[in-house]
Amino acid sequence: MKAGAWSILILAAGSLQAQAPVQLPSVSVTSTRVAIQGPAATFAMPVSVLRYEPMVDIQARNLGEGQSDVTVRGGIFEGTGFRIGATTLLDPQTGHYLAEIPVAPSMLSEPRVVTGADLAMETTNATAGGLAYDWRRIQTAGFVRIGAGQYDSRRAEFYQGYTRPGAGAQIAADVAIAHSRSEGAVPFGEHRFDRANLRLQRSGQSGQTDLFAGYQAKFFGWRNLYTPFNSNETEDLETTLFLVHHRQNLGGGDYLDGGFSHRRNKDDYAFNRFAPVGAIHPFQHSTWVDAAALEGRRHVGETAVHFRGEMLADRLDSTSLTFGRYRSRTITKLALAAERSWRADADTVRIKGGAVYDDSNRDAAAVSPVLEISRTLTRLGGVQVYGTLSRTTQLPTYTALNSNPAAGLFRGNPNLGRQFSRNLEVGVRGQFDGWTTQAAIFSRHDDRQVDWTFRRGVTARTANAVDLSVTGLELMTRRSWSQVDVVLGYTALSKDSDYRGAAVDASFYALNYARHRLTAALTLRVADGFELRMDNVARVQAGNLLRPVGGDEAVISSFAAYYRPRGFPAVELSAGVDNVWNSAYQEVPAVPSSPRRWSVGMGFRW
Repeated sequence: MKAGAWSILILAAGSLQAQAPVQLPSVSVTSTRVAIQGPAATFAMPVSVLRYEPMVDIQARNLGEGQSDVTVRGGIFEGTGFRIGATTLLDPQTGHYLAEIPVAPSMLSEPRVVTGADLAMETTNATAGGLAYDWRRIQTAGFVRIGAGQYDSRRAEFYQGYTRPGAGAQIAADVAIAHSRSEGAVPFGEHRFDRANLRLQRSGQSGQTDLFAGYQAKFFGWRNLYTPFNSNETEDLETTLFLVHHRQNLGGGDYLDGGFSHRRNKDDYAFNRFAPVGAIHPFQHSTWVDAAALEGRRHVGETAVHFRGEMLADRLDSTSLTFGRYRSRTITKLALAAERSWRADADTVRIKGGAVYDDSNRDAAAVSPVLEISRTLTRLGGVQVYGTLSRTTQLPTYTALNSNPAAGLFRGNPNLGRQFSRNLEVGVRGQFDGWTTQAAIFSRHDDRQVDWTFRRGVTARTANAVDLSVTGLELMTRRSWSQVDVVLGYTALSKDSDYRGAAVDASFYALNYARHRLTAALTLRVADGFELRMDNVARVQAGNLLRPVGGDEAVISSFAAYYRPRGFPAVELSAGVDNVWNSAYQEVPAVPSSPRRWSVGMGFRW
C-alpha cells in the first residue's frame, strides 16, 4: 500500500484547529465528499465525482468517463438507479449505459446516495442503491476551461448562466458545451467526447421549474472492452435527454415534485474494430425511454403522507437483440407511506411505514413493505439512530432477455423474470467530536439477480440468475479546518451466492466486489490562492479467476494542484494526475486498467 497519500492526510488533519469549511464557488463544486471535481483526461461528467465517492464503487473501462459500471453496497451495475428531478433515468438495453447522462455537472446538485427505505420510495427499477440529483438554481456566472496532457489529450469546456427578475420569480437560462479528445494511453485506446446542454428556468420562493435539452456523443476504444478475448473493441454512443421538472414548496416541509423525461441512447459496439466493413457492426442498438413521475409530502393532521407515482415506457431497436419475447414494455410504480413523530424523554421518535406497488405489462406485479424507525437523541446533540426494512424489485434488461441463448459473444435467457431484493439495516448519523459521521450495518438478500458469468471452454458470457446474501458495514466521516478538508470512507462486504444449478466458473459482476474498500479525500489550502487536492481508494477485492493480472489488492489515487493569482482571482491554473501510482489493477475482470496520465489546464470564471 502506498503510504504517501495517507501520511500526508493524517499529519494535515491532526495539526489544525477546526473552523468553518472553505469551499470553491458553487458553480465548480459538484460533490463535497470528494476532493477533485473533475478528471485529468477529459471534461467532467456526472460519473466523474463517483470515482472516489465513499458510498459508491465504480468499475471503469478505458476512462471512468468512457464507460463505468456504478455499484452501491455490493450490488451490480444494473441494480443502481439514477434520478434527476422527479424522474428515473433508465437504460433498458443494459445497465452499462445507466451513467450516460448528457448533463453538465455544473447544472446539477451534489448527488444524494439513496438506499434502503429511501430507495424503495424514491427510485424505480433499482435494487441495491440509487443516485438522486436535483437542478441547481441558475446564477449569472460562467466559466471557460481548457486543458492538454499526455497522449495528445485536449479538452475545452464553456458554461454561461444568465438571470433576470420576473413577476415574483427569477427567469434564467444557462448553456454548457464541452469537447475532449485523445490518442489514448494504450494503442487503440483513443476517445472523442462532445456534449451540449441548454436549460431554461423559472424560480422563486414557492418553487422552481426547469426545461432541459442535452446531447452527448462518445467514441472510445479499448482492448477487452466487454469480452476477455484480446480483441480491440470500440463503442460509439449518442445520448439525447429532454426533461421538464417542477417542484412546488407547500410549507412546513410539504411539497409536490413532478416531471417528464425522454431519453434516447444509440449504441454502435464493435467487437473487432478491424473486421471487414460488412461485418464490423453486428451490434447496433437504440433505446427510447419516456417517463412521467409525481411525488410529494403532505400533512394530514399530525401525519405526514409520502406518495410517489411513476410510469416508464421503453422501446428497443437492435440488430442482434432479436431473440426473447418482446422489445417494448411499461413499468409502473406506486408508493405510499405515512409518517408520525412524537417526543419521548426530550428525544424525537419518528416512524414511517407504507407499501410500494411495482407492475409491468411484461411481468407479474409485486407489493413490497417499507418501514423506517428513528430516534433523534437530544442529549447527544441531535445524533440520530435508525432502522429500516424494505423490499425493492427490478426487471431484466434487453441484453439479458434478448441475446441469443445458444450462440454468440453474449448469451441471454428469455425466461429471466422480476428480481427481488430484501434489505434490513441499522445506522447512526450525527456530529461526533467535530466529525460529521454516518454509519450503517446492513443485510440484503437478492433473489434471481441477473449476473453475467463465465464457464471454461465457452467463448461467451452468459446471463444467469443468482441468489445473493450480502452483509456489509458502511462508514463515512468528514471534517473541515481552516486549511484542510478531510473525508474518510470505509465499506466491508461479504457475499454468499447460489446460481440455481447453473454451471458457473466465474462472475464478471455479482462476485466482482471489494471485501474492504477505504477512501480518503484531502484538500489542503497551503497558501493564498494555492490548493492541493488528493483522492485515494485502497481496496481488497474478492478473488476472481478472470483477473489474471493486477492482483486483488490496489491503491489508486488522483492528485491535482490549483492556483489562483492574488491579482487575478478569476483565473485558475491547474495540473492533475490520475492513477498516480500507475496501478495495473483491473476494475472489471479481464479489462486492462487505464495507465497513469497527467494534464495541465487553465480556467477563467466570471
